[in-house]
Amino acid sequence: MSTQASQARSGQTSLAPEIGLLLLLSLIWGSSFTLIKLAIPTIPPFTMVAVRVTIAAMLLLLVAVAQGHFLPRQRSIWAAFLVQGLLQSALPFTLISWGEAHIASGLAGVLNATPPMFVLVITMLTTRGRRTLSGRKIMGVGLGLAGVTATMGVDAFSGIGTAAPLAQAAVLGASLCYALAPIWGQRFSHLPAIVTAAGAMLCAGMLMLPAAAMVERPWTLAPPPAQAVTAVVALAVVCTALAMVIYFRLIRTLGPLGTTSGSYLRAGFAVALGMAFLGERLTWSSLAGMALIVAGVIAVTAPRPVGMFGRPIKDRLAALVPGSKPRR
Repeated sequence: MSTQASQARSGQTSLAPEIGLLLLLSLIWGSSFTLIKLAIPTIPPFTMVAVRVTIAAMLLLLVAVAQGHFLPRQRSIWAAFLVQGLLQSALPFTLISWGEAHIASGLAGVLNATPPMFVLVITMLTTRGRRTLSGRKIMGVGLGLAGVTATMGVDAFSGIGTAAPLAQAAVLGASLCYALAPIWGQRFSHLPAIVTAAGAMLCAGMLMLPAAAMVERPWTLAPPPAQAVTAVVALAVVCTALAMVIYFRLIRTLGPLGTTSGSYLRAGFAVALGMAFLGERLTWSSLAGMALIVAGVIAVTAPRPVGMFGRPIKDRLAALVPGSKPRR
């Protein structure tokens, strides 16, 4: 018994830093919505994203080189990096940045907590995915869709004649990108995670720099205030480069499911920071929709309840009943 207890304590000790990093990552990504809101009035979306991903790419490349890694030379890998950079950074960052020009940062953060549900819907379209479906996950998707409808429905009618409904749809489009990115990224399993992150971010920069030059001609814009510049630098250094390093560590230590569970924590931080620093207010319909989205994400991502030593709780209870046998 003492040996098992010591093992449990050891497991808890090693797990604690990873849970702390998950909370930190959720806070970092949740704060990105506040930082975008601070920068978007004076720095347009294409320019903001171009600067953000370019700075992050340079930092990630330096980290990769410092760790002794080299970027691949095969054209096929760089073509795959280009798609990854588009799905993981260039397109969703632009959609969210444009969307936040028209809706609150907290609302954007909650709508962007839906990638796990998009992943499940995509999985449902495959034969193997249909075999692994559970009633709880289907219910989770239903709750999430109901939450999105509640959040967008009233606001969409009140926002007729404005860009708000399109902005909400743009943020949901970013969520779809975030759902597709890890599916595409599975092809990079033979590469170190930092190399994949650096390569994808470099490609995102190559996509966004010419796009910003053609669409917004940033050299003709008025110099932005120091607050906006600081926000973009923080987005690049903290919310992109540092976040990627933490993210790929958690993928190894907590696994994809554990790391994905931070999506609703991120939404909570986005709402809290928007209210604290931007004075944002939420309607009752938005709050109800957000609650449904969070409940749906939890239902989709939460694993089966397990006991102290990894056995399902139902099996542990069955073992206490004479003559009963745990399920295999």
